[in-house]
Amino acid sequence: METTSTRDLTADFAIKLKQSSLLWLEGFREACCLHRVVIYCLRSRELAIRTGQCFLLNGFIFLGSILVLRSLVIPTLQWVLPDGCPQMDSQETCPYGSIFRFYPFLRLGLIQIFYVFWFYPMYISSFILSTIWYNDIAKYGFFAIEKYGSKSSDQKDSSATDKAADIEGVMIGIAEQVYSVLLLSFFFLEVYVTGFIPYIGKAVNFLLLSWMYAYYCFEYKWNYSGLSLDKRLDFFESNWPFFAGFGSPCVLSAFFFSPLVSYGVMAILYPLFVLTATGSEADKVIASQRNKWKDTTEFGRIPIFVSANYVSMKLLSLFPIEPRQKVNDEKAL
Repeated sequence: METTSTRDLTADFAIKLKQSSLLWLEGFREACCLHRVVIYCLRSRELAIRTGQCFLLNGFIFLGSILVLRSLVIPTLQWVLPDGCPQMDSQETCPYGSIFRFYPFLRLGLIQIFYVFWFYPMYISSFILSTIWYNDIAKYGFFAIEKYGSKSSDQKDSSATDKAADIEGVMIGIAEQVYSVLLLSFFFLEVYVTGFIPYIGKAVNFLLLSWMYAYYCFEYKWNYSGLSLDKRLDFFESNWPFFAGFGSPCVLSAFFFSPLVSYGVMAILYPLFVLTATGSEADKVIASQRNKWKDTTEFGRIPIFVSANYVSMKLLSLFPIEPRQKVNDEKAL
């Protein structure tokens, strides 16, 4: 009897693993549909300009500066300020040994000055400008899709227009945005902390990063579609393999580089994935994949944001706002 039960559990696990893997591959494939970016840029001049600005700032200027630093500035400083005396034919002691010992500190100081007065200000400026441009890119991409009749049917919230028509709807929208910012901020901290877990930390960090970037990419579309926050989280957590697959190319592209290079690479590629998410009909793709399965057993919803949600609600509970209970009910995971 126990053998039969174990065999059934193993078979059920194998089926769910296969279904999850197929859905993960669908998400990965959707993220790689970068031809949509070319199509949307041809439809919208504003979109093409904003995308080009992201490439120019983050690719040519930011990553180009890193390349110049590593391939030109640092080698030049090492040649001008060597670590030791030049090779001499005789065995004489270097007469300027004390000065040469000071060169490495001087070289390091000059490099740090380069970082302080060039890279860090550029990083901050790039982060601020890119954040503004990403929103514009998503907006122009969404309008380009609607303009040419390719309007996505991805979980349209039928009550969105009614909700935005009155003051109460506006207040609920603001509350959702505040809650969303808190939720994603605490989730980002959670992702950062998991990177320090021994042995499995990198794998867990990669998975959480994939989910985080997938949510970021789709959030722009969901905002313009008027999809409520609770429906976003429910759809995201119920189809976690698809979104893990969608976020994987984004993370893979920058996962193995140094922090500054990773930022530059991510800043270039992120708007491309935002546009692929904007043009993706995730609900149809997922439904189509599920319809192919003979066994329609659900593989379960993973409460991805449960920790971030708990901390966010605890923080919001410190503010004595009258309609807080109503907002809490709508944001419950």
